[in-house]
Amino acid sequence: MDSTADTYAHFVRWLSGHLDDHETRSGEVAAAMYVSRSLLDRLVKAAAGESTARFRRRLLLERAAYRLRTTDVSIIDGAIEAGFSSGEAFARAFRRAYGESPTAWRDSGKTIHIGPSNRVHFFPPGGLRLPATSQETAMAFVAELFDHHTAVLAQLLDRAGTLADAQLDAPISAASGVDSNPTIRSLLSRLVGQMQMWGAAMASAPYDHSLEKVESIGSMRERLERAGRNFVEYVRDVSANDRYGETYVDATGPTPYVFTAAGMIGHVLTYAAYRRTVVVSALEAAGAGEIADDPLEWFAP
Repeated sequence: MDSTADTYAHFVRWLSGHLDDHETRSGEVAAAMYVSRSLLDRLVKAAAGESTARFRRRLLLERAAYRLRTTDVSIIDGAIEAGFSSGEAFARAFRRAYGESPTAWRDSGKTIHIGPSNRVHFFPPGGLRLPATSQETAMAFVAELFDHHTAVLAQLLDRAGTLADAQLDAPISAASGVDSNPTIRSLLSRLVGQMQMWGAAMASAPYDHSLEKVESIGSMRERLERAGRNFVEYVRDVSANDRYGETYVDATGPTPYVFTAAGMIGHVLTYAAYRRTVVVSALEAAGAGEIADDPLEWFAP
């Protein structure tokens, strides 16, 4: 992210928590961004198409419009909440923005948002909605999900490495329906092996499942480095070239098994998410510490 986008995102995050700080001066806002007032104005204008003052005033008007639409707040109280010194000043600003008085607009059924949809807007009941800062296609998103998956899996292996064998091999009673007699060790090995197994299936090569009950954490790390990297590179290539319909035949078993790239990728993500959730809980219960596995953090703006 470049400095303009970074400062702009910081400004929007700051503003979302300070809409009601009406006495805050522009210089104080800039200081919170670690830039000068003039630089902040230029960066916000470049990113948002409006000055910091107009940006903030528009959001306050959108919030006031929402309050007028959804509550019985008076015009004067709405003016005070929006930081105006009088009801008359608020009414003039509202009419310029919405084309009619607050009283007439209240029952009009029109949108509360002012200006283009690609701007930051007030998002009821108390937040802001930001447009995407980058073009994230559905295909690229799938590859990013696997980047997240392998990063979390590496973190799980690090946590598991702090446990004794007895803890790694203790039955996980809460887990059922997907894996037989699961343990932390077997689930982690299955999470790694899942990617290697499907890589083998695409090559119509055999895969030895027996390793997964007794595999060491060190071996899992080695397999993740190799098989995990190869699988993620495959998903990225499929995504980039829109090869989700590609069909494979696994002829290593007694009956040939036919599958598509889309079905296999969806299968891996679905069961990996379940197993990861079970392992996270088991690791925390065993005293291995909390795990940062939430995609909200990975895909944070």
